[in-house]
Amino acid sequence: MTRLIAKTFGSVFGIGYLPFAPGTFGSLAAVLIYLFFPALAPLGIFVPLIILTSALGVWAGGIMEKEYGKDPSSAVIDELAGQWLALAALPAAPVAVFLSFVFFRLYDIWKPGPVDRAQNLPDGWGIMVDDLLAGLLANLSVRLVLVLLPFLSPG
Repeated sequence: MTRLIAKTFGSVFGIGYLPFAPGTFGSLAAVLIYLFFPALAPLGIFVPLIILTSALGVWAGGIMEKEYGKDPSSAVIDELAGQWLALAALPAAPVAVFLSFVFFRLYDIWKPGPVDRAQNLPDGWGIMVDDLLAGLLANLSVRLVLVLLPFLSPG
């Protein structure tokens, strides 16, 4: 039963088992949840949700790694938490949301410097921390773009 629960949450209710681009679909799920449930957006709710999802991801990811090997593609809870971090405290404007998605996917795939090294952490930590770092880099990148190109900023 524990493995089933871990796989359910770790795969974000089966998204991780999609045959094509499960990580991208996991990130897209995070964006859709963010857009369709705006009550989650205030930092007082969003940050604890990211922390809870990350903790759940470490646990579920560790169990999934034992069954599927290092950082299995079916574990996409890391994309959920990382994409949410990429969106945190940004305007909910279409440009900011789109840029956060693009930057997050780029950093998650490209894995620059510390993002790549974080994958080597043991158990589920490596699964989660690299995507959280990618989310942080994406968030900072969007902020930089919005400062450098103020015509893209909402309002």
